[in-house]
Amino acid sequence: MQLRHNVLLGLAAAILVIPAGFPVDTLAATHYRHHRHHRRHAQVSVPYSALVVDADDGHILYEKNARGIRYPASLTKMMTLYLTFDAIKHDKLRMDQRIYVSAKAASQPQTNIGLERGERLPVKKAIESIVVRSANDSAVVLAEALGGTTWNFALQMTKKARELGMEHTVFRNPNGLPDNRQHTTALDMARLAIALRRDFPDYYTFFSLKSFSYDGVTYPGHNHVMERYPDMVDGVKTGYIRASGYNLVTSAHKDGRNVVAVIMGGSTARSRDARMVSLLDRGFLRLGTGGIADGRGNDTSPVTLSESRHGFRFGG
Repeated sequence: MQLRHNVLLGLAAAILVIPAGFPVDTLAATHYRHHRHHRRHAQVSVPYSALVVDADDGHILYEKNARGIRYPASLTKMMTLYLTFDAIKHDKLRMDQRIYVSAKAASQPQTNIGLERGERLPVKKAIESIVVRSANDSAVVLAEALGGTTWNFALQMTKKARELGMEHTVFRNPNGLPDNRQHTTALDMARLAIALRRDFPDYYTFFSLKSFSYDGVTYPGHNHVMERYPDMVDGVKTGYIRASGYNLVTSAHKDGRNVVAVIMGGSTARSRDARMVSLLDRGFLRLGTGGIADGRGNDTSPVTLSESRHGFRFGG
């Protein structure tokens, strides 16, 4: 399976940095050239990645293939929500605003909430449906409301990814449905999870929802780790397409400490969830030791997260 880009794991190579205020037409041209290059040379590497990060100081507590290129699947919606929260924060969108459902949005495959063309969906319900149901139709509704088209919104998503230090992430759609040119790493997803908590504390509680109701139907959530780690897990997002395997980003807190854990490429939802609980246990046990495990049980020097104009970065 190929993205046709020769990625050297763990090395920063050919990083596309998009500064604030970058012209949209220039961004589109750069985005197109960047992806032509990726289609020729990139390929998805080892299918499994895992990462546990101390969300308070950025130390990596455990990692395995955390810099390997992966398909994000519905983890993509974390960035859709980031841009939605940002628009609400800056009064470009309101929670009670009802936004138009296009034919494209209504045609999105499962999982969805069965939106119909011409319907008006409240922004708050769109957010809840993405968090709980991972609704593909709601993600397109928000994308079109904020970007005009899903393509323009994907450009905004990739631009924001660069600003947050997500150096190996490219978005092509707002919901994570299959696209060989849409990719990320476990490390970049951890950056995004930390940024969501840091930048939108008032909205972060959405990620702890276990169900929501719309149009007379109550939908249960997909994140069963919240049930297995009660009162400690507060999100964030599940994801699955055949090419990606079972993905999960989880944020948890215990005794005043916070961790973010990422699994990409799980073989089943059940085994992924069991592995996530084990990683969270390991992360909390290792807090304060100053070392990390590299996936083979070997301690290495700590990798820290620093603040820059592009947001949090894991360095070292």
